[in-house]
Amino acid sequence: MANVRSKSESKRKQILVAATLLFTEQGYSSTSMDLIAKNAGVSKQTVYSHFGSKDELFAASIKQKCDSYQMTEISLDTASEPAEILFILAKRFLAMLTSKEALAIHKICAYESKSYPQISELFYQEGPERIVNDVAKLMAEFDNKQQLIIPEAKFAALQFLNMVKGECWMRLEFNTKKQISESEINRYLDSSIAMFIKGYST
Repeated sequence: MANVRSKSESKRKQILVAATLLFTEQGYSSTSMDLIAKNAGVSKQTVYSHFGSKDELFAASIKQKCDSYQMTEISLDTASEPAEILFILAKRFLAMLTSKEALAIHKICAYESKSYPQISELFYQEGPERIVNDVAKLMAEFDNKQQLIIPEAKFAALQFLNMVKGECWMRLEFNTKKQISESEINRYLDSSIAMFIKGYST
C-alpha cells in the first residue's frame, strides 16, 4: 500500500514539474493537458486523476513553487530577534519573487488575463494571498509575545512584503541593464527592517 502511494506521489511530482516548466516557458493558453502528460512521461488519464482540470494544475504548480521556498516554515523558533527572523523571511521572499518561474508567471498573468481572467485569480490565491496570510501569522506572533506592537497583522505583512521588493524586483521585472548586487540588496534589507521594527517598536 505504501509503495502504491509512493508511486502515485512520484507521478504527481513529475506532472507538477512538467506543468510548471511548460506554463512558465509557453504560457497558459499554449500549454495543454496532452502536452503536460507527454512531458511528464505519463498518460493524460493519469494527469486528470491527480488534477481535475488545467486550472487546478496551474494553481497547484504555483502553490508547490511557493512552498519550495519554505515561506511558511518561519516562526519565532527560527531565531531569537525580530530583525533576524525578518531578514530570513525577506531573503526567502525575494528569492522566490525574483525566480525565473515567478517572473514568468507574473508576465503570463498580465498578458493572458483578458482571455483567461481566472488565471490571475488563481495566481493571486495560491501565491500572494497565501504568503500575505502566512506572514500575517508571524506578525501576530510578534505582537502576542510583545516583541513588537502590531495591532493589524495583515496590514503589517503587506507593508513588509512590499517594502522588501524594492529596486531589485523592479529592475528584474523591467529587465534593465543594471541589476542590484547581493551586497546592495542586503544593505537595503537591513535598513528597511530596522525602519520597520522602529515603526512597530515596543
